[in-house]
Amino acid sequence: MSDSESRSVRVKICGITTPEDALMALDAGADLLGLNFVPSSKRFVSPQLARQIRDLVGVRAEVVGVVADLSLDRLEELRASSGVDSLQLHGSEPPELLARLPSSDFKAVRIATARDVAEARRYRGPRLLVDAKVGDALGGTGHTFDWSLLGTLAQERQLILAGGLRPDNVGAAVKSVRPWAVDVASGVEVVPAVKDCALVAAFVKQAHAAA
Repeated sequence: MSDSESRSVRVKICGITTPEDALMALDAGADLLGLNFVPSSKRFVSPQLARQIRDLVGVRAEVVGVVADLSLDRLEELRASSGVDSLQLHGSEPPELLARLPSSDFKAVRIATARDVAEARRYRGPRLLVDAKVGDALGGTGHTFDWSLLGTLAQERQLILAGGLRPDNVGAAVKSVRPWAVDVASGVEVVPAVKDCALVAAFVKQAHAAA
């Protein structure tokens, strides 16, 4: 993780479902790994499997748990059982809930309009993830959004840019938004929930080259 501090953009590979994919992503240069705890997700992992991956990763990367609409007590139970370093709130959680969590936890906000960006600013903390708003989907849709809507948000926060990023467009995203990190799930998969080694490596390479 120390190497990532000197980089101008970090890479988060989200939706990791196996220890093998976690190690592959680390070897490709990922700085953060996302584990999905939303039961309806095709990338869902149990807290027990998450703990195995967390222990395997060690200090090589930050492990983020993706959650949606859980109570404060349930969030803390999940953090303890899985061992993740931080939580990404990807549901309809209010700013008041995030304010009761450690500063390493952050909100994911879906963006389609300037009003959504204004809503994003209501959530405290250094980090903020922005994703594409596509119907009722929580994320992982493979759709991009209008990055110009973000305005100065990347200068105000440690912005994690998600939404339809792939090896062939992540460079443009980094140059346009200048985010703290870029996030990818479906864009480095050939089949859902299984990461492709070549795509992951290409994504990391293009993101770092653009930065």
